[in-house]
Amino acid sequence: MKILTSCSSFGEISEEPLEALKKAGFQFFNNPYKRKLTENEVITLATGCVGIIAGLEPLNARVIDALPDLKCISRVGVGMDNVDVEYATKKGIVIRNTPDGPTRAVAELTLAMTLGLLRKLPQADANMKKKIWRKETGNLLFGKKIGVIGLGRIGKMVAEQFRGLKNPVIGFDICPDTNWAKDNGVILSDMDMLLQEADIITLHVPGNTDKSPILGKSEIQKCKDGTFLINISRGGVINEDALYQGLVTNKLKGAAIDVFDTEPYVGPLCDLENVILTPHLGSYASEGKLQMEIDAVANLIQALIK
Repeated sequence: MKILTSCSSFGEISEEPLEALKKAGFQFFNNPYKRKLTENEVITLATGCVGIIAGLEPLNARVIDALPDLKCISRVGVGMDNVDVEYATKKGIVIRNTPDGPTRAVAELTLAMTLGLLRKLPQADANMKKKIWRKETGNLLFGKKIGVIGLGRIGKMVAEQFRGLKNPVIGFDICPDTNWAKDNGVILSDMDMLLQEADIITLHVPGNTDKSPILGKSEIQKCKDGTFLINISRGGVINEDALYQGLVTNKLKGAAIDVFDTEPYVGPLCDLENVILTPHLGSYASEGKLQMEIDAVANLIQALIK
């Protein structure tokens, strides 16, 4: 039985997930390009495979139809935006993901991005590497009101981290967990209240089903002047043109962005100094990434070996 491991760096942290595949009797093929695969590359590499340990490559109806032997797609990660889940399910393909693996890694990156943004660490680092001794004046996290949009696994952990640092936290979710919010001192609000009151807004949502942004021009205009914005959830949940305008007009004091409409990203946000940009590395902590790979292999084995 053949398996494609399509993630760009699968098995690099540890051979444990690869050994698990071998032990289960699978022959596997790693992604030779070390980047996100195209539709045609997936079809070529996965021909004859019964399973795909999937990353972010497109697994749409065209790809699925071209792979008649495919019986399981096991995603390394949470988001399934790149998979036509409904069509795959109709074709009898088992779909799995790893919702727990990236939670802490993404939550901790959110905190790191927030602190880096407030204290202007990238600017200070860049100056030092140019041999420029310039003391950047930033802002304290203390006393800032944190707005968390999306209170799933990651959003809850982010809120708990900020509450642990004594920050007031307000949260918005379409299906809020009121008991959790009460237990953790998180004030639940509607979107407008959150936008108008939060000093720092962080997003942890899967995005709208129609791919429309959660935050566009009108939502950004509702924010307090000088708000900081963090997005480590999905590309497209913030309108990038509106974000750019908010930053150049100083409506937003700064932003930290890990996910983009089109990746790799080379757009105009790269030209701004009040932005931290990272290349979709939210889950790229070795401990969490390895656990996701192990879980993805376990999910695949469970689905394919009865």
